Amino acid sequence: MTSSALHDQSVAQLVHTLRSKQASAVEVAQHFLARCQADSSGTFLALDEEATLTQARASDARLAAGSASSLEGVPLAHKDVFVTRDFPTTAGSKMLEGYRSPFDATVVSRLAGQGMVSLGKLNCDEFAMGSSNENSAYASVKNPWDSSRIPGGSSGGSAAAVAARLTPAATGTDTGGSIRQPASFCGVTGIKPTYGRASRYGMIAYASSLDQAGPMARSAEDCALLLSAMCGSDVDRDSTSLDVATENFSAQLTNPLQGLRVGVPKEFFGAGLASDVHRVVDAALMQLQAQGAKLVPISLPLTELSIPVYYIIAPAEASSNLSRFDGVKFGHRAKDYTDLVDMYKKTRAEGFGDEVKRRIMIGTYVLSHGYYDAYYLQAQKIRRMIADDFQRVFAECDVIAGPVAPTVAWKLGEKADDPLANYLADIFTLPASLAGLPGMSLPAGFGEGGMPVGLQLIGNYLQESKLLNVAHQYQLNTDFHLQKPQAA
Repeated sequence: MTSSALHDQSVAQLVHTLRSKQASAVEVAQHFLARCQADSSGTFLALDEEATLTQARASDARLAAGSASSLEGVPLAHKDVFVTRDFPTTAGSKMLEGYRSPFDATVVSRLAGQGMVSLGKLNCDEFAMGSSNENSAYASVKNPWDSSRIPGGSSGGSAAAVAARLTPAATGTDTGGSIRQPASFCGVTGIKPTYGRASRYGMIAYASSLDQAGPMARSAEDCALLLSAMCGSDVDRDSTSLDVATENFSAQLTNPLQGLRVGVPKEFFGAGLASDVHRVVDAALMQLQAQGAKLVPISLPLTELSIPVYYIIAPAEASSNLSRFDGVKFGHRAKDYTDLVDMYKKTRAEGFGDEVKRRIMIGTYVLSHGYYDAYYLQAQKIRRMIADDFQRVFAECDVIAGPVAPTVAWKLGEKADDPLANYLADIFTLPASLAGLPGMSLPAGFGEGGMPVGLQLIGNYLQESKLLNVAHQYQLNTDFHLQKPQAA
């Protein structure tokens, strides 16, 4: 095996390469590090060659001793909202510039426990607030398929890194679509598990009732391997963690799709859906039907309300979560101030970007006296109705399929001055997030400008294995997930 082929291997293939001693963990790490160090697309926020190679050497020792874990020696990179001891953690914000955590997030430690080697930290929208990665305080990540376009957000660095073959896998977080949308825009596979499946301990909070970690990789097969390593109960450290047994998400990948009922919501195919995306998603649905699935028309009538509901609930929780960044405990502190209150004000004004400030102010407003009942409580009631709608349609179908986003990735700066236009891009991903359901994006073809389009799959609670099975069977019969940007 020549080193030049290493970056074209999937996670599953790299496991075999390392176990068969065709390459060492150090050689694999060095190969990917060289690619990461040469990248100029703004994808990585932190690299530390010695930290990575130390982990790789430890993997080689375990491989030699016969005590290797399931993903021993395979590289990955983490979205910069997961705290790590070996790399700084900034959440894409000046507020946390240079911050070093004294511990690893549970997701980080679980993947390391399966032998994965961390390449570094990936760029993201500040505090995971955004749909384009243009809200990062450090750089706007460029889409590897077209450097004039956004990669999606907030996990834009994760999606771009996998697509550009800088890493075979990456972690992401999905609050309202932040794994699925960038996966769609960059032509990779990503899955958001059921809320509570993966621990939030050590994941810098945006909206605590919505945030969920998940993997991004080339294929459903790879995502199944990663998700099996990431998930598991962590109730002692995360009160929202589900107390359910760990699961082998690869076990059902080979099930045929014969008789599978695929719900197709009419609200996902309205006037706001671009014709090129519509064409690709229709073709993907026909492919599933050709493999034995049955398409079932369904309705999710509250889809259009998911945007106002999300943009009340999420900012409200953000205003509470981000109150800890006050310049006293850690992170940025203003230098020129007159008293404590002035220090708070200047620290937060200097440390937070415009979008974060916007959401904090919206959240503080809807939680304030006289508005809590009118906005926040009403939004929570509609959230419950959205979740109930999903349960109603899951009596008619096994999975739901549709577009991930209304369009392909747009140009950098195109919507920078129009926050509402960015918010509208999440209309198809928000409903599943509000209901706490698992959802994923898989490459399904190409639209305007040759840009990738993803097919979204949504399952019922704890049905990640079914989603991954459908995605894997689809990928056995298509090659969209194998295609890569010309520069990669």
